[in-house]
Amino acid sequence: MGTDDKINNKAEELKGKAKEKVGHATGDEELEAEGHADQTKGNLKQAGEKIKDVFRS
Repeated sequence: MGTDDKINNKAEELKGKAKEKVGHATGDEELEAEGHADQTKGNLKQAGEKIKDVFRS
């Protein structure tokens, strides 16, 4: 299950990057901010998974 979570978290981060770039390109500040938030959320979840891995080993 951990691998699936990591993949989903990375996908969320990449989706956020795409949203941020589209928002920047179109001048949509709200979409750009939403993309940045998605990236941050994905990064935090990935950090949580790494911490879990440390305690599992």
